[in-house]
Amino acid sequence: MNLRELSDRFEIRDMIVRYANALDARRFEWLDEIFTPDAYIDYRPTGGIDGNYARIREWLPPATGAFPHMCHMVGNIAVMVTGDSARARTLCLNPVEVPMAGGGSQVMFLAMWYADDLIRTPSGWRMTRRVQEGCVQDNVPVHLSQMPGNQPQSH
Repeated sequence: MNLRELSDRFEIRDMIVRYANALDARRFEWLDEIFTPDAYIDYRPTGGIDGNYARIREWLPPATGAFPHMCHMVGNIAVMVTGDSARARTLCLNPVEVPMAGGGSQVMFLAMWYADDLIRTPSGWRMTRRVQEGCVQDNVPVHLSQMPGNQPQSH
């Protein structure tokens, strides 16, 4: 592996971690430096929506606002670089605090894979596609488990 390949892999892995930190810190403007303007994103396996970056960027603040605390821990990041394009696959473990209608809260646990396509731009690597692959959902409250795309899965 040469220095450019090491640098590319490091930059991509750093961007994947910045994505997780952006969601947990609710700093959605950081995502502007992660996705291309025409990126496609699919969050349906965990009850979300899919669409272009602008649609997702608008949807994320109110959708995540329902959860007082989230923790996106990413790992097992596999990166394959081919010239000015790359693919990555990342495991995300995501405990989420969910307020309950009768008071109090509970923690649901989500685990998913992210499958990403990336391109090198003049500003660095950017995601052109991010697709969630469902893996495990546990302790999902009834009011959330009835949402389309949020059916418990195990592999």
